[in-house]
Amino acid sequence: MRCCFMPGVAFVPALLVAWSSAAFIVPYVVAVVAGHIDPFVPYISDTGTKPPESGIFCFMINISSILGAATMCIRSVVIEKQNESSRFVSSTCNVLSLCIGLLGCVGMAIVASFQELTVTSVHDVGALVAFGSGVVYITLQSIISYKSCPRWNTHLMCHIRMAISLTSCIAVIPSILY
Repeated sequence: MRCCFMPGVAFVPALLVAWSSAAFIVPYVVAVVAGHIDPFVPYISDTGTKPPESGIFCFMINISSILGAATMCIRSVVIEKQNESSRFVSSTCNVLSLCIGLLGCVGMAIVASFQELTVTSVHDVGALVAFGSGVVYITLQSIISYKSCPRWNTHLMCHIRMAISLTSCIAVIPSILY
């Protein structure tokens, strides 16, 4: 039997997606209109290097990192509650996944707070932490999903999560190299 463990928090992941999308689009539009970037496929960080878009980018990405942390905490509690009735994953794995995910959120906040052109080394370390931790978190969540299948997840959902994990793993390699 499926049940809702935390009524009223289902909006948080949806808010995270909407806010994060706006956090990339709004500074991009402001940077293009101000003539600060070439509109054709700039790096995300390029859209937040000069005022006023740098302030907008910093504010919005920091809110995204908070929403990401909240989403991860909610996911961790849901897994913990599901795990009480059917031991499918160790609590250590769940906590480790949460800690790695939260580390990624800190990396995101670092990226937002230290602009690419002013403090390059700190910005780059933040990006490495954010992307690296994000990929590990997504992969661990995919593994947890498979372990909870079929009671708490469908096989299709597990396959979708794993496809996203693999795509993320492949995409992070050029990000680190270049």
